[in-house]
Parts: sequence; C-alpha cells; structure tokens
Amino acid sequence: MPDPINWALVWPYYLTALAFGYLLGSIPFGLLITRFGGMGDIRSIGSGNIGATNVLRTGNKKLAALTLLGDALKGTVAVLLAARWGPETAVIAGWGAFLGHLFPIWLRFKGGKGVATFVGILIGLTFPGLLVFAAVWLVTAFVSRYSSLAALLASLAIPPAMAFLGHWKLAEATIPLVILLWIRHWPNIKRLLSGKESRIGGKS
Repeated sequence: MPDPINWALVWPYYLTALAFGYLLGSIPFGLLITRFGGMGDIRSIGSGNIGATNVLRTGNKKLAALTLLGDALKGTVAVLLAARWGPETAVIAGWGAFLGHLFPIWLRFKGGKGVATFVGILIGLTFPGLLVFAAVWLVTAFVSRYSSLAALLASLAIPPAMAFLGHWKLAEATIPLVILLWIRHWPNIKRLLSGKESRIGGKS
C-alpha cells in the first residue's frame, strides 16, 4: 500500500506549481502578437476572443500560427518544468496553465477557450493522448467542417482514452480540463445546435 501524502511537505510544491502554471498560462499571446503585428486589439475583432481562431479572422495566418504555438507552449512548458518535482506537480502546473489561459488576471479574467493550451498540456503529459486528440480532431473536422465540434469531441475522447490505456490518474486529471473547455465553448455549442456555427473555410 503506498504511503499517504505528507501534505505538510508537498503543499508548498503544489501551490508553487499551480501559481507558476497560472502566471505562465495567463500570458495573452494572441493579444500581444496581434498588437506587435500591427493588427490592433484582437478583442475588438470577430468574437473578441484572444485565441488563435479569432486571430485568424484578421486574415493573417502567420500571426494565428504564432498565437497557436504560444498558447500551446504555455501548457507544455508548465508541465515539463514542474515534472522535475513529480507527476502530480506536473499535472497541477498544467491545471494552473489552463486556468491562467481561461481566466488571465491581466485581462480581468477574460481569456481564451483553452484548446491550444489543452493540447500543449497533453504534449507534456501524454504523447498517446496527443495522438488521440489529433486523430479525433482531424476526422471530425474533415467530416463536419466544424472546428469547434472537432475540438469538443477530441477533448471528450481524452479521459476514456487514457483510462483504456491504463493511465487512470491522467484520465482523472484531464476531466476538470474537459469540463472547463466545454463550458467555455457554450456559445459555440448553442450555435452548433441551431445550425449557425461557422464551418471551416466558410463565410458564416
């Protein structure tokens, strides 16, 4: 039977990992990149979101790609650095990065929807999980041409996929992230149900 956690010893590490992940995740790459790229405030364009999808609405694919990369790396870097102090610390840092992206203190807690950061966390925690996400996203996007639906279904596939592969702790660790990701996508879900969601490559 494993030894119980000595909270008196581990809580400073967990709290530090959460805070570090949050501060890293709260860096608004979409806002910074578009401003430096001369596109103004991304929050005044399209959906007003700071993520890569909204940056793409500026018509600048390079800035959108840089935003996607930056938002993903927030999760990956947080996880990999915190992993030096154990797998639990890595997971907590990933949670922090995800919360930071969704609710950044610098933007009055109004952040992105978390897909790129979720992918970045998977890169750091579980490569098989990344492959599952990519496969489900690609198939769903190809069939439906809905990017939001692809992201929703791909994220939903991660906990059961991790459980199927025997990674029960990772399955449990990703459930809160998936729930938050779905909550942040509620406007997209309503548009999907009403048939008003924009398709990939479409004008509306």
